[in-house]
Amino acid sequence: MAALAVNDALWEACQLQTDIKWPNDLLASERKICGILAEVIDTEAGRAVVLGIGINLTKEAFPEELARVAISVAEAGGRRIDRETVLAALVQALASWYELIHEVNGPDRILAAWVSHSSYSEGKSVSVNNGENTLNGVTRGLESDGALRVETAAGEIVVVRAGDVSVRMSDML
Repeated sequence: MAALAVNDALWEACQLQTDIKWPNDLLASERKICGILAEVIDTEAGRAVVLGIGINLTKEAFPEELARVAISVAEAGGRRIDRETVLAALVQALASWYELIHEVNGPDRILAAWVSHSSYSEGKSVSVNNGENTLNGVTRGLESDGALRVETAAGEIVVVRAGDVSVRMSDML
């Protein structure tokens, strides 16, 4: 939901189209423009999610050595954008997507929207590293809980719930 909100906010504020990379990044021109971290916490009122959303508005948002893999909104859009404009669009988009969670079939609609905004959801040749193992395969959609389905060379579908996804080099040539 948060990735969709950022996607919508960058379009609304900057007319910038992004690609959602599972599980928590947004890309522009195949370079990272936003990272999202989400953590579930227990509170007295019940469970809550704390979101951390980092959008690279300018090239000063990241070190020069990351310029090959990261991009800013200013660079991708060709002009500097007011951060208050982006923030207002993001808050509005988060509120809209959050409302949808509580509607009948809302989570299914969010999942379908995520898939439609991500080239990583289906047919992408990827490597997934979970810190201990690396899995190579082709993406085959999402589970109902958002986990990534990856088909191995042996035809086995592996459900990935955590890991860093990168495009396999054969797709980049």
